[in-house]
Parts: sequence; structure tokens; C-alpha cells
Amino acid sequence: MASPDGLSGVGGSPEETELSITLTLRMLMHGKEIGSIIGKKGETVKRIREQSSARITISEGSCPERITTITGSTDAVFRAVSMIAFKLEEDLGAGSDGVAAGRAPVTLRLVIPASQCGSLIGKAGAKIREIRESTGAQVQVAGDLLPNSTERAVTVSGVPDTIIQCVRQICAVILESPPKGATIPYHPGLSLGTILLSANQVRG
Repeated sequence: MASPDGLSGVGGSPEETELSITLTLRMLMHGKEIGSIIGKKGETVKRIREQSSARITISEGSCPERITTITGSTDAVFRAVSMIAFKLEEDLGAGSDGVAAGRAPVTLRLVIPASQCGSLIGKAGAKIREIRESTGAQVQVAGDLLPNSTERAVTVSGVPDTIIQCVRQICAVILESPPKGATIPYHPGLSLGTILLSANQVRG
């Protein structure tokens, strides 16, 4: 008999069920990183989309920071994150001489609703410590909300392999504890500086 949630009979195992979940991951990136990901005439992002089968959108705008949104099955999202991390490492290394090029640490900044950050940090920081220790990546959860939003930045840095393990663990926590209440997504460019500037111009 099928269960009401329709999950029974779909491959049977919990792992397979989990892979069918749609995950959305938002990352905050600087112009140079965005350039790496888009590539010449958009070739790199096209290749990442095709090979990972994830949907990847990059916010429009001329501000130095943009949001990259990756949506798809958890598997597709991890494949896309992996390709992005390796691409960033490759471009970071390209600027230095061959020897040091191999292992420049890569930094990804995930944007996560503040209501989920508590689960990610855990009681007295236990969960985040466990993620750091088991993956070897550096993880920092920003104390402040991103401007005009209810989201916080979670910075993950290390070599691509450790970053990918770390993002997997972060996503597992996020999927277990959905955000509470409405989330006001962060939009780069709506910073206080611009608002103050326009307010001053009005008075001028």
C-alpha cells in the first residue's frame, strides 16, 4: 500500500529518496569569481549546467557582489558546487607560479536563512565544530544579518575536496531543519550606503 506522502516504493532506500529532494543553494560571489564561473561568452557556466544538470542563475546588476543560485536534486547541486570550487581553484592558481598553484584555498560564501543558522551552529557550537573537524574545512557563520534581509553568510574555505564535503554536511542540516517564518532574501546592491546616498541627494 502506498504511503500518503508517496515516498514509499520510490527506489525504496532513504538515500534514493533523499536524492529526489530539490535543493536550492545561494552563494554570494565577487565580480572576479563570477567572471570565472561564467567564462568566455558564458561557456563555463553552460558546461557546468550541462554536466551537473542543475539550474544555475546569476543575479543581474552592476554591483561588485552577485548571488549565484543553484537548484536541482541534491546530487546535481553537489556536482555543480564541486565544478565551481575546482574552477575557482584553477583560476586562483593560474595567477601564481606553478608550485604554489596546486592548493590555493578556495572560499565559498553560502547565503542561508538566519533561522537555520542555529541548527548549523548547534548547541554551544557543537555541530559546526563537528563539521569543521570531520571535513577539515574552515566554516564561519556571520553574526550579523546581510543588509535588508533575514539571511546570513556562511563562509566555507579550504581545498575543493574539503569544501564539497563541508557543503554536503551543511545541506544535510538545512534539509533537516527548514527555515522558520518568512525569509527575506538578500539582494546585493541594496546596501545602506546607496540608500543614504540617495537620501542625501534628495535633501540636497
